[in-house]
Amino acid sequence: QVQLVESGGGSVQAGGSLRLSCAASRYMGNYCMAWFRQAPGKEREAVAAKDISGSTTYADSVKGRFTISKDNAEKTLYLQMNSLKPEDTAMYYCAARPGGYCPLRSNEYNYWGQGTQVTVSS
Repeated sequence: QVQLVESGGGSVQAGGSLRLSCAASRYMGNYCMAWFRQAPGKEREAVAAKDISGSTTYADSVKGRFTISKDNAEKTLYLQMNSLKPEDTAMYYCAARPGGYCPLRSNEYNYWGQGTQVTVSS
């Protein structure tokens, strides 16, 4: 079993930055890890994913602004969010699945955190 706990959310002005963290209960070197987000009344959407080789994938809407990374111990996943926009406002979720294939599809992930809220004002 894998437990994931997100932190780092908050309220910021447009153009500001936040760094989200996802603390895992175990070494995650053999897992694909990803960030998803969901706004009220909207579908959950993928933000970014990182596979076991270190390769990353980003949604078009966040390319050039967000960066997904892990710590060296591979127990914490991060999402550095720069140049935030009001449309980035959502609950952000950390997710993981065994193996190195990291699709941007939420139904393929086995483990989920409870989310951390990000609110961006104009």
